[in-house]
Amino acid sequence: MTTTGEAALKYKRVLIKLSGEALLGDEDYGIDPAVLRQVASDIRDLIQVGVEVAIVIGGGNIFRGAGLAAKGMDRVSADHMGMLATVINALAIQDALEREGLFARVMSALKINAVCEDYIRRRAIRHLEKGRVVILAAGTGNPFFTTDSAASLRAIEIGAQLMIKATKVDGVYNADPARDPSAVRYDELDYDDVLDRKLAVMDATAVVLCRDNQMPLRVVNMTPSGAFVRAALGESVGTLVTTRG
Repeated sequence: MTTTGEAALKYKRVLIKLSGEALLGDEDYGIDPAVLRQVASDIRDLIQVGVEVAIVIGGGNIFRGAGLAAKGMDRVSADHMGMLATVINALAIQDALEREGLFARVMSALKINAVCEDYIRRRAIRHLEKGRVVILAAGTGNPFFTTDSAASLRAIEIGAQLMIKATKVDGVYNADPARDPSAVRYDELDYDDVLDRKLAVMDATAVVLCRDNQMPLRVVNMTPSGAFVRAALGESVGTLVTTRG
């Protein structure tokens, strides 16, 4: 737990993009409870220092629409299955956060009123202002769009000051560090550099959305506890991607 004062924050409202695969932990499929506990603990620390937190979660630990479509399934149906997988993950995160004593709301881009709220921008912002964690599920609600694109869109819509992409790698490299030991990590990048060099940060739609709306992105390793708070304080953790000028 951190005791850093709210005045030291550089970013008051952040959106965290979590991949579904990040929830796998040491499991082959589904959700690792240990990962859920860590995520919830790190989010609790963010709330305690005064950060307003939204989360966009993927569903790759359960279903990946693009992968199913590549094997012959109708792409629209496959993507809808992937969206539903993100709702499952969002409900799991909500439960973990509530066990940490936090207030959380799941808001879905698909109408599933029996289990969560519809995503309504102004309502999401009101939840954030009241100190509730908002977990945004079902991507954009449209097929053919990734959850990276959904995260970029939602970050802009809710007026986030920083988007954090939580990964298993400590930033953006010029090559896959798991395969190339000589890979070099970037401390800072421009969005145009990401596009020109075809760096695997997010898909091009997500990158352009952030670039054109001057949304800073910090790519961090979610495994060490405290990375989210460090990012909110403006510390140099992972890789910062911004718009030049």
